[in-house]
Amino acid sequence: MISILVGIVIVIFLIAYIFYGRFLANRVTLNNNSPTPACRVNDGIDYVPAKHTLLLGQHFSAIAAAGPIVGPVLACLWFGWLPALIWIVLGAIFIGGAHDFFALVASVRHDGASIGEIVKKYMPGKSYKFFLIFVWLALVYVIIAFTDITAHTFKTTIEGANFGPAVAVSSVLYLFLAMSLGVLLYRFKVKLWIATAIFLPLLLFIIWAGPHLPQAILNAFSIFSVKQWDIIILLYCLAASLIPVWLLLQPRGYMGGWFLYLVIAIGLIGALFGGFKIEFPAINTNGFLSAVNGKNIFPLLFITVACGACSGFHGIVSSGTTSKQLKRESDSVPIAYGAMLLEGLVAVLAIGTVMMLPKADSILKSDPNLVYAHGIARYLGLIKIPYEAAFAFALLAFSTFVYDTLDVCTRLARYCLQELMGWTSKKGMYLAGIISVAVPFLFLMMTKEKGYLVAWPIFGTSNQLLASFILLAASSWLMYMGKKIKIAVIPMLFMFAITLCSLTQMIIPFVKSLVVGWGKQPPSSDIILSGTCGILLLSLSVMLIWEARQVFVPKKVSL
Repeated sequence: MISILVGIVIVIFLIAYIFYGRFLANRVTLNNNSPTPACRVNDGIDYVPAKHTLLLGQHFSAIAAAGPIVGPVLACLWFGWLPALIWIVLGAIFIGGAHDFFALVASVRHDGASIGEIVKKYMPGKSYKFFLIFVWLALVYVIIAFTDITAHTFKTTIEGANFGPAVAVSSVLYLFLAMSLGVLLYRFKVKLWIATAIFLPLLLFIIWAGPHLPQAILNAFSIFSVKQWDIIILLYCLAASLIPVWLLLQPRGYMGGWFLYLVIAIGLIGALFGGFKIEFPAINTNGFLSAVNGKNIFPLLFITVACGACSGFHGIVSSGTTSKQLKRESDSVPIAYGAMLLEGLVAVLAIGTVMMLPKADSILKSDPNLVYAHGIARYLGLIKIPYEAAFAFALLAFSTFVYDTLDVCTRLARYCLQELMGWTSKKGMYLAGIISVAVPFLFLMMTKEKGYLVAWPIFGTSNQLLASFILLAASSWLMYMGKKIKIAVIPMLFMFAITLCSLTQMIIPFVKSLVVGWGKQPPSSDIILSGTCGILLLSLSVMLIWEARQVFVPKKVSL
């Protein structure tokens, strides 16, 4: 039964939060008497102290986007639910959780500096420059993948029913609602609980209203193609990355957090009390190869699950926006480690939407977001909500999660490029923002209709490799403080092994196409993009690892 497995996972995560979370906190000695950067600077733009309940919602919604849904669903389909489940549980507890926690605390201890600045301080030579370039590229791949996934969501059609336009309308209304909440909270000083009581019902109304709007409005949103939606979403990302965090990022993240909690609650109720049996096979491989696409479980399983177990993007969020809003050091345990475990739970519930389906079910041939929405709709059917309404709700929830990451990600890419180029003026801010969306635009215009399928392996690999480098920076910082570094080094070495292997496998088809000859068998644009990106990432990785060796090799370090 699915309920038994989900119940076991919840118990394991609770035990991990209590004991391993406390263990991590003791390693860095959290101190609430030390003012955080948010309280010291408090500039009203980037440094804004937030209540831990508000910040948890914003941070969680920023990190828990399409990654813990699309990745686990794909991994489950390709390899079976058991390998995906084991990696999610172990990865979230011992790798992803530790990674997020150290990234947040290290940033707070360095005046809210990005993880790039920490690399600059503790790692030698050109490590800083190589790292910033790598981070920026990793963020670009996140923007590419999530933009295209959202665009496809807005064009969703199931058995003749056009769900996409309703989801698009509700998504736009949701963004305007978030900005209104920001104005009330920060300009009119409305208490958070009062604003919550007002805006949560409005959010639920928007969810209901989307499919029930006049057909003329829905038709207006249905005229855009996927590529046109890509462009519109990228323009939104640019605007969202430039406006103050209090106007959109914080309130949108807070509402997105409630939305995410609601969907988790639905998933938990459905998984625990729905009585659904496990239909999908636990193992779906021929030896170590996927029975679906023939790919090797190592390393594809690990880079496909991505955010559900570990994500370098989390470290950038932790050290980019969250550290500038943390009110007390002790809040870092629930906000960083706790949020990672919650994301692991989201990933497990996403797997549950596959587990309840027989292998021959036609919905399994759909995109991962539709498989997930189908599962949530079946859960809502337990309380007699019509399938059409429930399916539209699940799609809106999915697109909302992605929105919550997209604008944070674009802002972080803008920060990173400004830091790399030394652009401190407003002109530099705008230029960095434009470049950070221009590259995803070019990529998506060059790929076929489902550009995210091309971008996902690149995103997964670069994201996990980024986590390796953040763990490397955390190890350097811990070593500088005289701490034992085993809790960061062991996860780092494992992540390096799977990601460098994945990059090598990504490059091989491109190299083979060059050997065969362009004239005889020209490679597709997808192979060219994947191969070129793989070579670029591998080259940066080798250079960064070579620079970083000086931190550890000359010294005898206690593990």
